Amino acid sequence: MYTQYQKDVEQSIRKTFKKTIWSKFTRAINTYELVKPGDKIAVCISGGKDSMLMAKLFQELKRHDKFDFDVKFMVMDPGYTPANRAKIESNAEKLGIPIQIFDTDIFNMVYEVPKSPCYLCARMRRGYLYSFAQDMGCNKIALGHHYDDVIETILMGMLYGGQIQTMMPKLHGTNFEGMQLIRPMYLIREHNIERWRDYNGLDFLQCACRFTESISKEERDKEQTSKRKEIKLLISELKKTNPFVEGNIFKSVENVNLATIVAYKKDGIKHNFLDDYDD
Repeated sequence: MYTQYQKDVEQSIRKTFKKTIWSKFTRAINTYELVKPGDKIAVCISGGKDSMLMAKLFQELKRHDKFDFDVKFMVMDPGYTPANRAKIESNAEKLGIPIQIFDTDIFNMVYEVPKSPCYLCARMRRGYLYSFAQDMGCNKIALGHHYDDVIETILMGMLYGGQIQTMMPKLHGTNFEGMQLIRPMYLIREHNIERWRDYNGLDFLQCACRFTESISKEERDKEQTSKRKEIKLLISELKKTNPFVEGNIFKSVENVNLATIVAYKKDGIKHNFLDDYDD
């Protein structure tokens, strides 16, 4: 049943958040050619604010029907608690999102892993998403990473990884032929997603990870001072003296001057400026 609440939420996207959310969404789709005629897209919903908003944005895009494409709303349950799963189902029903849930046992599989359980969990989740989407006849999966995720990734790579890289707006699935990953929230700021959530009185999952739920408050507080948290704080401090710092970080990977790069990698092969220095 299409409710008045659902109408109000959708109207908030078209009107109240047209400039800060809807226009940014369509701009990313057009700029990076994320959605094309004939596409069948699996919108991957984790239960958080980003992916739930992304689902509503795709519903809005489909409603405009500018070209022929199809969309499926997919939830992969890696082992959520009953309360967390119920919250996802309740929010999806409230927002009018027809989700399809797939069960996995990922949380149990990585729970006892001593080193980098988060990395392994993320890798496994991505693989399952591709697999389930492919089984649904989809050729693309859509993830809810936003602008802030992008600039934080750039800085994390530089400061902690010793490399310049970014979170790409779209990628070919390396182990799933014909599949692509797209990030249509690429240009949307996180604080605007939060404003949309609060404006509509919504309450989403914050973190449903089995690991963080099981540790003590002291350990959880320590976990929240993670590398990504440190980067958020660093950007916040830099912004106090340079209001354009976020945009400059984003643009830095669009304006790479190879003539001033000492070395770089392409297709797994490392190139050095000395290779053709004397040519």
